[in-house]
Amino acid sequence: MFRTGSFVGLVILLVLILLLLLVRNICIVPQGYVFIVERLGKYRATWKAGLHIKIPFIERIVKKVSMKEQVLDFPPQSVITKDNVTLSLDSVVFMKVFEPTLFTYAVEQPISGLQNLSATTLRNIIGSMELDQTLTSRDEINRKMEAILDEATDQWGIKVTRVEIKNIKPPAEIEEVMTKQMRAERERRQTVLEAQAHQEAVVSRAEGDKQAKILAAEAERDAQIAMAEGRARSLRMVYEAEAQGLRALKEAGIDETVLKLKGLEALKSVADGRATKIFMPTELSSVVSSLGLLSESTGLGDATPVDHSAKPKTKPAEDPCISEETSAEGRLAADVTSSIIADLEDRR
Repeated sequence: MFRTGSFVGLVILLVLILLLLLVRNICIVPQGYVFIVERLGKYRATWKAGLHIKIPFIERIVKKVSMKEQVLDFPPQSVITKDNVTLSLDSVVFMKVFEPTLFTYAVEQPISGLQNLSATTLRNIIGSMELDQTLTSRDEINRKMEAILDEATDQWGIKVTRVEIKNIKPPAEIEEVMTKQMRAERERRQTVLEAQAHQEAVVSRAEGDKQAKILAAEAERDAQIAMAEGRARSLRMVYEAEAQGLRALKEAGIDETVLKLKGLEALKSVADGRATKIFMPTELSSVVSSLGLLSESTGLGDATPVDHSAKPKTKPAEDPCISEETSAEGRLAADVTSSIIADLEDRR
């Protein structure tokens, strides 16, 4: 009985040990990783994501490699430019493993090797550039570093996807000089912009004055033309009215007595005391003497002195249509019309 119980216990112990070994040798590879497995010290397989079982004491996992893209932020590097200026550059390298076997066996400490390769490459590139070119050529530096690092790390199973210069820090004295230069450049640009703005303002003001004068001249010209046309139209209408009156008199068949009477009325308006000489037709003088009106019409028989002062002109009548709401152009047109009418009255 004792031997049977000992045997059963031994079997149970062996089963438990086997289960424990089986559980400990079950491997689950997460997504985005691969495991490098060796058997008896020699490369055996590359396990991808999923469930895997390794043989205990014979197989072992050498390296767990991430297949995701990694961002390597390397510490700042001191570099010297072509014009002997020391700069501190901080670079960032984006990489991913495309061949985990080469990444494991081709190089010892591949990340450290990539860091040193990045530092030496950066020194070589910056050493061929001057300070101003370095500060303005980040894209060119990034492209050169990416091409060199990607080609050099292909044999390590590493793919360099991108390189960025994160920071360029020149010495303090260089920064001070650059600050002064930047301030001077901004002041120069401000002065140029102010001068251009002043020039544009002067030109615009001159153009505006020119257009205003042109418009004023055109308006004056149009007003003069309109006034001349109005004066000509008024005179034409007056003379047409006088012509119509004469035609009406002619058509009415007036006799000689009426014509002589009209002549006396005209003579009276001429002999207003301002003329020194009066020429009278013979037939008209006989009519006047026969009617006893010679001395009364001509003033030859009295001692009234001749009036040499200017004949008073007729004052233009105010237009009843003019009001406070009438514009300046309307008032001017009304004044011109009144002046024309007064001038015609004076000529009669």
